[in-house]
Amino acid sequence: MATEHPQDQHNPQHGQADGHQHGRAHDHGHDHGHDHGSADRVAAWQETDPAEWFTERFWDDRYRERPIWSGNANQRLVETAADLTPGRALDVGCGEGGDAIWLAGQGWQVTGSDVSPVALERARQAGEAAGVADAVTWEQADGRGDWAPPAGAYDLVTASFLQFPRSELADFHRKLAAAVAPGGTLLITAHHADSHAGEGTPFTADLFATAQEMADGLALDAGWEVSATDPTREAVFPPGPEGTLMSVRDAVLRAVRRR
Repeated sequence: MATEHPQDQHNPQHGQADGHQHGRAHDHGHDHGHDHGSADRVAAWQETDPAEWFTERFWDDRYRERPIWSGNANQRLVETAADLTPGRALDVGCGEGGDAIWLAGQGWQVTGSDVSPVALERARQAGEAAGVADAVTWEQADGRGDWAPPAGAYDLVTASFLQFPRSELADFHRKLAAAVAPGGTLLITAHHADSHAGEGTPFTADLFATAQEMADGLALDAGWEVSATDPTREAVFPPGPEGTLMSVRDAVLRAVRRR
């Protein structure tokens, strides 16, 4: 599940003409975060069976309502990719394509995957408008199912604000780690319960994991260099012109595969 969240004020534009973004996760998400911009949007979450929050139908319906994301690349991705040599990248939960399109603009060959065909069509159009259509492949995939990316195929694997039930996280994250090539980087950015659960939201803290909890569940071996942090950033909440600038916390797992 990529829940709608505060809009990062420090993310560079990827040049997308319509200003809309990814990823389900995501102003994503990815750009994924809770959409608390109006009572009716909160009610849409509250009135839906939580088991449906992770489905193709749920996200197709939300994307049909309106564009969800800002069009910006996620701050944590930009921070990480700035130090990397462009190669092959996989953006899981790409939504409307903001992260994937930004990476393509930096010289990466990108595969963007998402559960929602509606989001992927919007991403495809955005990629064409940004002039990077030849650098991005879009694919429909459900990370909770039997889908698994090719082993060792990518120099960067990223998933931004793609929230799944805690019981499923470790298995999903292992799929992502298995797709990282030697020398490559895994980047998982998630919402932290400190900023995204509790009163005024449809979500409880047990949906969220800290970065260290994600790292512990993934249990990478000594062939990886792992960093687990829970940084804050300034963001507009709720997203949009009437939002308020505030600090929100992310859970960020970065891991480099040494061999």
